[in-house]
Amino acid sequence: MDCNSPFGSGPCTRVLFIGNSYTYVNDLPGMFASLAGSGGHRVETGMAAQGGWTFSNQIGSSDTLDKIKSATWNFVVLQEQSEIPSVLQFRTQEMYPAARVLVRDVRNTGATPLFFETWAHRDGWPENGMQNYESMQYQIDAGYLGIGQELNVNVAPVGFAWMQVRRQNPQQDLWQADGSHPSEQGTYLAACVFYSEIFQQSPEGLSFTAQLPNDTAQLLQKVAAQTVLNTP
Repeated sequence: MDCNSPFGSGPCTRVLFIGNSYTYVNDLPGMFASLAGSGGHRVETGMAAQGGWTFSNQIGSSDTLDKIKSATWNFVVLQEQSEIPSVLQFRTQEMYPAARVLVRDVRNTGATPLFFETWAHRDGWPENGMQNYESMQYQIDAGYLGIGQELNVNVAPVGFAWMQVRRQNPQQDLWQADGSHPSEQGTYLAACVFYSEIFQQSPEGLSFTAQLPNDTAQLLQKVAAQTVLNTP
């Protein structure tokens, strides 16, 4: 259901996703739009994402800035490269300065910026002292929450929801075989988190399941709602 659809009613929500392969693998914007449509929301999405791109790449790209200015976006989602937020030196020297520019550019258009807190690698990042998934996830969380608090920008807690699923149902494989990129389940979980964050509504019971088994979709919907909305 897009903004020109004759079906549905109410306002249209336009969401631009800026990121890299964590955003475009499995088409997170499209999955979010389908989920929103099943909840009766009219949505249009856009995407500016290239493999491995950082916030620094994005602020140096006229295409990204043109995309930000190309429509009356309600939200612009900002996703940093997967490893940079987990290392204090990298985030203070690279992520944060570029994030300040991106947030300024987004706000100058009247849109609301929203940080996309990503998930850690399945096996952590041992080369930088993070020996397992959870140790890396804690650092990524700290990276996004730090800049979110500084700039008064909300953080969509995808990584935190990921950790909850992993703790509650470790058999759910949220990663692809590379231990980095999301499986269909991982992207669906991210879409559910964005649904909860943007609409401040639970995705529980929505009919769009991305062809996942119903019990899997229900679990991911529930965890997203618990994480964002503090539902029981």
